[in-house]
Amino acid sequence: MTALPTDTPAGVTLDDEGVLTVAVPATASAEAVELCLLGDGGERPVELAREEGAGGGWWRGSVAGVAPGQGYGLRVHGPWSPTTGVRTDPAKLLLDPWARQVGGRFTSLGAALAHAGEDPFGPRSDVDSAGSVPFGVVPSPVGPVAADRPRVRWRDTVIYETHVRDLTMRHPEVPAGLRGTYGGVAHPAVVEHLRRLGVTTVELLPVFANAPEPSLMVRGRRNHWGYSTLAYLAPEPRYAAVPGQELAEVRAMVDALHAAGLEVVLDVVFNHTCEGGVGGPSLSWRGLDAPSWYQLDADGRDVDLTGCGNTLDAGSPLVRALVLDCLRYWVTTMGVDGFRFDLASTMGRPGGSGFSPHAPLLTDIAADPVLSSVKLIAEPWDATGEGFQVGGFGPEWAEWNGRYRDGVRDFWRGHGPVSEIVTRFAGSSDIYWPGRTPAASVNFVTAHDGFTLRDLVSYDHKHNDAHGEDNRDGTDDNRSWNSGVEGPSPDPAVVALRARRMRNLLGTLGLSAGTPMLLGGDELAHTQHGDNNAYCMDDETSWRSWSSEDPELVGFVERVFALRRSVPELRRDDFYYGHSGLPDGEVPDIVWLSESARELGPEDWATPLRTLVVRVRSASPVLVVLHAAAEPVEVVLPGEFGDAAWSPVLDSGAPDGEPADGAALAAGTAVAVPGQTFLVFRAV
Repeated sequence: MTALPTDTPAGVTLDDEGVLTVAVPATASAEAVELCLLGDGGERPVELAREEGAGGGWWRGSVAGVAPGQGYGLRVHGPWSPTTGVRTDPAKLLLDPWARQVGGRFTSLGAALAHAGEDPFGPRSDVDSAGSVPFGVVPSPVGPVAADRPRVRWRDTVIYETHVRDLTMRHPEVPAGLRGTYGGVAHPAVVEHLRRLGVTTVELLPVFANAPEPSLMVRGRRNHWGYSTLAYLAPEPRYAAVPGQELAEVRAMVDALHAAGLEVVLDVVFNHTCEGGVGGPSLSWRGLDAPSWYQLDADGRDVDLTGCGNTLDAGSPLVRALVLDCLRYWVTTMGVDGFRFDLASTMGRPGGSGFSPHAPLLTDIAADPVLSSVKLIAEPWDATGEGFQVGGFGPEWAEWNGRYRDGVRDFWRGHGPVSEIVTRFAGSSDIYWPGRTPAASVNFVTAHDGFTLRDLVSYDHKHNDAHGEDNRDGTDDNRSWNSGVEGPSPDPAVVALRARRMRNLLGTLGLSAGTPMLLGGDELAHTQHGDNNAYCMDDETSWRSWSSEDPELVGFVERVFALRRSVPELRRDDFYYGHSGLPDGEVPDIVWLSESARELGPEDWATPLRTLVVRVRSASPVLVVLHAAAEPVEVVLPGEFGDAAWSPVLDSGAPDGEPADGAALAAGTAVAVPGQTFLVFRAV
C-alpha cells in the first residue's frame, strides 16, 4: 500500500499499469480501514492510510496487480456508539459509495445488521456479512460520449415516463433475451413506437444499482421501481442482457436513443438510501459514517422526511460531493441528458430545516457548468406537509406540477371551479410567473406513482392487496371516477365511456401550455387492475400489455402531439396574457368562452362550469372544447374575433381522434357535443 495525494478521486481508479488507487471516507473515530480484494480464495485485505488533517475523515492508498472485474469491499474498525450514530463493525463488508459497478446480491438481512439481536442500540454483531451483501467491482473503461446530443428545447419537449423492465417484458417484437433490459429499451421496434407517438424525451425510473428495503426482504419482495439506491454511480446489473456488461449496455442504449433524436432523463433518488431506518442493514453509508451521511436525531435515530426510513442530509459535504460526482458522471461518461429528482424538496432542507431554493445542494447543481446545461426536473415535495413546494424551486428547474394533475382530474370528473382548469391549461402562471416559463410546469395526469390512465377511469378505490400490506399503502386521494362500475365491465356503454374519458384526458394533456409527460403504457390502455402503488410488483401488473395494445388509442396520442407540434402558440416560451395590456382592436392570444360563445370573466371563475371553450390565437387559430358533463350540449362556434369558419381536427368521440366529418362549419353554427367530449377545431 502506498499513500496517495489528497486530490485522488473518490472511490477506486485503475490505471493502465494495473495500479488501483483508493479514496474513501470513514468516521473520524475509525481506527483502521481496509480495502478487501475479493477472490475465490477469500479476501485479501489492504490497509489504507488516514489522511492527516481535515478531521481525518478520508482514507487513501493504492495496490498493484489489479484488473477490471476485481471485486472489492471495505471494512472499518473502530468504536461502537449507536446513540451517537457511530456503528463501526469490522464484520460488515461495506460498499464503496462511489462504486461504478456492483456485484453480488443482498441475500441475508440478518447478516447485514450491525447490531446483535432486535435492539438496534444493543451490542455489536460479529456475524460476517461477506457473501450475503453486494460489493464493488472495478469497472472496465467506458469509451467517450458522442459529441452530438438531441438537445431538445424545453418548449418542444414531450416526456415519456417508463421503467426499463416494464417497457419490454411483454413486447412481442423484442427478442426474449433483450426483454426487460437496457438493450430492450433501444430496440428498433420500441424506438419506432416512441417516435411515432411524438415523444422527444424518455424518462427512466431509477437505473442506479438498488437493493430491497428490510420491510420488503422479509416479505420476499424487492423495490421493483428502484427507489432504494445502493450505488449512485453504478447501473442496476439486473437490467443487463449479458451479466457484467451493464455499463456498456447503458451506453449503447443512450447512444441508440440519441441516434433516433430521443433524449434520456434519469429518475434519481438523493433523498434516502436502501439502508432503511436505524434498525436497518449496514451495507455502505451507515457502516462508514452514518452521522456524516444521514439526518439523525439526538438519540442516534434516523430522521424520516421521506417515508422510507432515513433521509440523506443535503447539507453534508459528503452528500453534496457524492451527488455532484454522480450527476456529472452520468452526463459526461454515460451520456444522459438530464435528471428527475425524486422527493426533491429534501434536497432543499439541509439538516431537516425549512425548505430554501437557495440551499447549498440545489445551488451546487444549478451553478455547475456541466449540470446547468441539462434538464433538471424536481418532484417538489417530500413526505411532510412542509415539503410541498410546487413552484418553490429556482429558475433553473422544471417541476412535476401536482396541481395540474389534480386540477385536470377534478374537471373531467365534475369537481371544482372552472378557474382551476383554466389556469392549469394555460400553463400555471399563478405558480411559475414571474421568473419562469410555462415549460417549468411538467404537466401530467398519471405517473408511475398512482393509477394508470385506464385505471383512473375504471376505479374509485385502490386495490393494493397483493403487496401484503392490507391495502394500507398507496394514496387514497385518487380523484378518479370508475364510470359507474368498479373494475372490469362487460357493458359496452361503460367500456365506450371509459375510452372516451381516457382520450379527453390525453387531449387536455397534449394541448396544455407547459411540458407534457405521458406515463408509458397509457397509450396502450395498460391496466394495473386498480393497483395505485405497484412499487413491488415485478410482474404483469406492471409490465406493459403490448398484446392488448389499442392501435386506435396509439393513433389518438399520435394525432394529439402532432397537433401540438403544428401550433407554435401551444408550445410557449411565455405565458398567455389574454386582455392584459392589449391595445384596442387587437385579438387576445387566448380567450375563454362559454358554450354560447359568451366570453367568460372574473364573475365566472368561481363557478363549477362543466363546458369550457378556448380560442388560441395563431396563424390558423385553434378552438378547444372541453365538455365534462354527462349530458350533451350545443356549442356555438365563435366568429367575433374574425373567424369565418371552423374545421374539426380532433374528436375524442372517435377512437383514433379523427373526426367523422372534417367539413368546415360557419362561425355561429351550434354544434351538438355529446357528454364527456374533447374537441379541437382550426379556423379556416
